[in-house]
Amino acid sequence: MNTEQPLALLGGLTPSQFMQRHWQKKPLLVRQAIPGFTPCVGRSELVALAGQEGVESRLIVDSPKGWKMKHGPFAKRSLPPFAQKKWTFLVQGVDLHHDGVHALMQQFRFVPDARLDDVMISYATDGGGVGPHFDSYDVFLLQAHGQRRWRIGRNRDLTLQSGVPLKILQNFEAEEEFVLNPGDMLYLPPKYAHDGVAEGECMTWSIGFRAPQEGELARELLLGLADEAFDGVGEAIYRDPRQPAVMSSAAIPPSLALFAHQVVDKALKNPDLLDSLLGEYLTEPKAHVWFEGSENAPDLSKGVHLDRRSKMMYDERHVFINGESFRVGGRDARFLRQLADNRSLSASSCAKLSESAQEALRDWMSADWLKPAQDLPQ
Repeated sequence: MNTEQPLALLGGLTPSQFMQRHWQKKPLLVRQAIPGFTPCVGRSELVALAGQEGVESRLIVDSPKGWKMKHGPFAKRSLPPFAQKKWTFLVQGVDLHHDGVHALMQQFRFVPDARLDDVMISYATDGGGVGPHFDSYDVFLLQAHGQRRWRIGRNRDLTLQSGVPLKILQNFEAEEEFVLNPGDMLYLPPKYAHDGVAEGECMTWSIGFRAPQEGELARELLLGLADEAFDGVGEAIYRDPRQPAVMSSAAIPPSLALFAHQVVDKALKNPDLLDSLLGEYLTEPKAHVWFEGSENAPDLSKGVHLDRRSKMMYDERHVFINGESFRVGGRDARFLRQLADNRSLSASSCAKLSESAQEALRDWMSADWLKPAQDLPQ
């Protein structure tokens, strides 16, 4: 992506300007970010998705007795009447299930894939919403159908209401207010309070970004280190030929404690292992995503493209795909990085790969991670 080209998506800013001025800093309202936008997913398709196993969905009702929330899947008959006001349902990860939504998400790849998460679509009847709240991640709110009124503010008081099933702010104070029409978009940085209320029937697409917490990332990396420790660190056995006789036998020897510290330090100082674990963690498919495999014979002669569910990234020494890592270099690294960046690779480029790299592509096609280029969604 050309990061110096002005984009209507960003209100005429270049991606570089947007990242410098707004990303994680301040909101941006863009009128007609996608001029004449017509959603490729309608209400009936969204209802059908919300009824599927393996699709994360929620139903939220603002009733006279207070807020109510249920988790899907939902049969259509279990939803409130569409004529009833003040309810909404949200479907997470629609980009994993619909080629058109996945294609739209590609417009936001001026942010690293390691941060780009998914597209959530919310449908609301008149007055529907989820209450004033904040997110811990960046989000673009694209109006797809109807109108939604947004009130936003830099709330310093993030105290939440008690006794409700949603994380609703107790003392929300709006500083700005906008009504978004189809094609309009609002960017909000993390923890920027906002409250969106449907004015009539509406649909909003939320392009969200992942932001791993320190504890979460440390846990995943340390669990990976534990799995790889024996091969990655070594087989040296603790030795203590100078250990003197002791009177306090329950005391842990300082030399053994030092050995333990050195073992952990050695594991942590292995950049190749840590980098591999990070890439595997970042490309691990979500819990509700699975691949059934392909019965067709793998064929690279027409080129390949990544399945919309596949995650592929790379660093200086590896490529990562769907939680697996591969050490690559030279021409193979160059072409496999093209596959990750462009999500497709031409037949001529596939032919230039080494036999081992081509075999890896065939394995990925058999796993259904890759598709033949002739099956590329239009």
